[in-house]
Amino acid sequence: MSGTVSAQLSKPSFSPLRLQERTLVLQIAAVVLGTAFLAASSYITVPMYPVPVTMQTFAVTLIGALYGWRLGAVTVAAWLFEAAVGFPVLAEGKVGLAAFVGPTAGYLAAFPVAAALTGWLAERGWNGRRPWLAFAAALAANALCLAIGATWLATLIGAEKAIAAGVLPFIVGGVLKAGLSATTLAGLNRVQAGNRRV
Repeated sequence: MSGTVSAQLSKPSFSPLRLQERTLVLQIAAVVLGTAFLAASSYITVPMYPVPVTMQTFAVTLIGALYGWRLGAVTVAAWLFEAAVGFPVLAEGKVGLAAFVGPTAGYLAAFPVAAALTGWLAERGWNGRRPWLAFAAALAANALCLAIGATWLATLIGAEKAIAAGVLPFIVGGVLKAGLSATTLAGLNRVQAGNRRV
């Protein structure tokens, strides 16, 4: 029996955090820490109108890849709930339900889906053990955010303006943030592999 447990612990996981194997208390703690990380990423911002550039998509994809699709989506949803009830956790310190009907509403709605997509792909091997696939997963999640966000923005300012203001300025940043996410995952995976050898 102990040999089976030892084999499971030494088996490479899709995530170095192995949250799927942790207790409920540790998973809840991970959600709390994840929402704090998301809040911090929201304050790294370049003001633009109508949608600011932030590090949110980096945090969303990283949490999805590290937490898995279920816990990743729950963590992002918890962060959005914090914003809805008045915690200043969104870009530019925005709070309340107004943020969920304004120009950025589509992007906010897309974030839990993007985390779930990244986590789902990570669980299937698109993770830090395969950095190019991790990059592709994060890139797909970024593209999903832009597509959903621009679709909502188009209802407010029209499709042409939505693409010009809500998609094109974010493409290069999305590629860079996807690369940073994949690099971070690969680094964490190397640390995990080194710890297993010690």
